[in-house]
Amino acid sequence: MIYHFNPEEKLTLDKIQEIIDKKITLALSDEAKRRIEKCRNYLNQKMETQKVPIYGVTTGFGSLCNISISKEQLSQLQKNLVMSHACGVGDEVPQDVVRLMLLLKAQNFCFGYSGAQLQTVQRLIDCYNEDVLPVVYQQGSLGASGDLCPLANLMLPAILGMGDVYYKGRRCDVKEVYAEKGWQPIELQSKEGLALLNGTQFMSSFAVWSLLKARRLSRQADMVLSLSLDAFDGRIEPFYESLHLVRPHKGQLETAAAVREMLDGSEIIKRHKEHVQDPYSFRCAPQVHGAAKDTIRYVASVVETEINSTTDNPIVLPDEDMVISGGHFHGEPLAMVLDFLAIAVAELGAISERRTYQLIDAKRGLPSFLVAKPGLNSGFMIPQYAAASIVSQSKQLCTPCSVDSITSSQNQEDLVSMGGNAATKCYKVCENTERVLAIELFNAAQALDFRHQEGLKSSPAIEKMIADYRKSVNFVDIDEIMYKHIHSSVRFLQEMNIEN
Repeated sequence: MIYHFNPEEKLTLDKIQEIIDKKITLALSDEAKRRIEKCRNYLNQKMETQKVPIYGVTTGFGSLCNISISKEQLSQLQKNLVMSHACGVGDEVPQDVVRLMLLLKAQNFCFGYSGAQLQTVQRLIDCYNEDVLPVVYQQGSLGASGDLCPLANLMLPAILGMGDVYYKGRRCDVKEVYAEKGWQPIELQSKEGLALLNGTQFMSSFAVWSLLKARRLSRQADMVLSLSLDAFDGRIEPFYESLHLVRPHKGQLETAAAVREMLDGSEIIKRHKEHVQDPYSFRCAPQVHGAAKDTIRYVASVVETEINSTTDNPIVLPDEDMVISGGHFHGEPLAMVLDFLAIAVAELGAISERRTYQLIDAKRGLPSFLVAKPGLNSGFMIPQYAAASIVSQSKQLCTPCSVDSITSSQNQEDLVSMGGNAATKCYKVCENTERVLAIELFNAAQALDFRHQEGLKSSPAIEKMIADYRKSVNFVDIDEIMYKHIHSSVRFLQEMNIEN
């Protein structure tokens, strides 16, 4: 299968998920090629007739915008830009996110407002299709003048043939790959270096990854909640549709419906309850999970707008005969929603950890720490500690990045979004919440097995999920090494089919 970048069709999160899952090959549509070439030809002609300096085309960058560059030096100017800006430090960007950076950068160029050469865009697509993944680092972007630093590290190997890449499962000098494939470094034309670096694809790639993960975690949170509710001998009334219709937030209604569906046919949920109310972590789950769903939906709308836009600078508008220097590279729209998404996903983890605690607290006929002989055995005491530690870290990470700014480039760039930091912290929060949900699943499965010992069964959907889970994580009768079970529980969430 082939996906053709088409500027007249919207690239959605669902389409990106399909491209990833089915390993679809990327290509440019004829319309994308036409627009890219039209823009490049217009810019070449503009340079022949334009007498006034054009920012980033015939001038330096940032606070050096008042320094004009001679025609003979324009290619070297763009090459120097990429080399000098490749200042990434810290942990490496995960390869899944690097793939998204290549994909979204090509998507950005297909609209034909950037002035990139066709061969430059094609090289990005070739790197994606051939799985040539530049080594990019997580620290360095201010999320304002575009993601200058990480995009420079992306383009250094992909376009200039310098630096390191991952290829065929190993890290190597990109020169080895160029030699194998017969590639040559691309000689950048005017504005191209700036177009390659001056965009939001570092932030937006992390945003896409985090949204895809968050949507999955939201569904899994409902599934694990349903299991925990039954294992805790909780009440179904807080999930009745009639209750939620009097406060009809969409996500809240969806969560309640998902839990009712998961627990349909359960013997446990139907039996008489002596307790009148459940703790908030169960009773208020529709409100908390639902608010997260609504947040994810809103963030997705912003991110889909961003990835279907041109985000570099200046913008080349051939039909209007204009080259306009503006601020489309500024990451504020992404920075704010990435902060928001991190909060929503962190709350899914926070309420999950509270349910884990309720399950081990010797309530409603469950043994202390979910082990038959507590005292000699610590049972599930410390998995809750681990969950609490992770949740605490996520809370600290949720301090908003978008309210911070440090001036740069001799005060020319005097308010930045810090969206790069918002992006990487949101990624970490998503990973954290997956681990917390895995720990809740580990505990809830153990608790449900004690209900089984009472001769009770949960719903067919829950029993099937537990049967699948028990293929990799066993019931804990006496103390065992627990981290292996937790890691297996994480893998189970990562691999499970959430559609059924």
